[in-house]
Amino acid sequence: MISIEQLKLTATVLRKRILSTAYYKKQGHVGGSLSCADILVSLFFHQLSIDPSCPKWEDRDRFVLSKGHTALGLYATLALRGYISEEELKTFDQYESRLQAHPDMTKLDALDMSTGSLGQGLSAAVGMAIGAKRLKKDFRVYCLIGDGESQEGQIWEAANIAEKYKLDNLIVIMDQNGLQQYGWKNGKERMDPERYGKRKFDSFGFETWEVDGHSMEDLIAVLTEVKGSVNGRPKAIIANTTKGKGVRFMENNYVWHSKAPNDEEYQMALTELEGED
Repeated sequence: MISIEQLKLTATVLRKRILSTAYYKKQGHVGGSLSCADILVSLFFHQLSIDPSCPKWEDRDRFVLSKGHTALGLYATLALRGYISEEELKTFDQYESRLQAHPDMTKLDALDMSTGSLGQGLSAAVGMAIGAKRLKKDFRVYCLIGDGESQEGQIWEAANIAEKYKLDNLIVIMDQNGLQQYGWKNGKERMDPERYGKRKFDSFGFETWEVDGHSMEDLIAVLTEVKGSVNGRPKAIIANTTKGKGVRFMENNYVWHSKAPNDEEYQMALTELEGED
């Protein structure tokens, strides 16, 4: 079993891969990819029952990146986990690449769902969880959503169905970084977590947890607890995060929602992350 310290180091390496890929391509959604980096590592290197050598293994846990614009973070994770090569990251968002700007399951076997239209990923995850129940399969379905995305009504329609069908094999994780493409209220305030966070999922019948989304210890502890909870209630983990986490000049700055670093910014960011190794 990989240690907490190894997971932390892996998250730092992941952040470097995210930045280098965006820098090479001169585009990509950096801020949200950095905010969910620790979540992705905790899932793909500790929690998920998966096999990179057999990406379509029938009994694997499923993962849906509902906030599909942060595909950059997912692809970098898949490279570190051995699904794709590090070299393939350089093809990100190129014509005919398997690594499109938003996840496309018809191009890459490692993906369980094509996403990008915000709010739709959770509906697909609910369908997968219902399917597992009806087929009497033990796999779990993990769905990573954004807090900005949770303004979509479809998120709550899906949440309502999850409670109705007692989907305790569904785990929703919210990357609650408080910012979206153009900030929030002209960039002066963060999103109100009470409107779309734990209290909201509580009201839809979910069993909910709230954690520091950058504490690997907390993430592993809550994921372990969630896995042991089989009580007929869908699960929701509200992970409090910082947009652009790991690079100080990017943190809590909405302009990095979709922006690639220039030469100077890239070197500054790498230098800062090198100090985390």
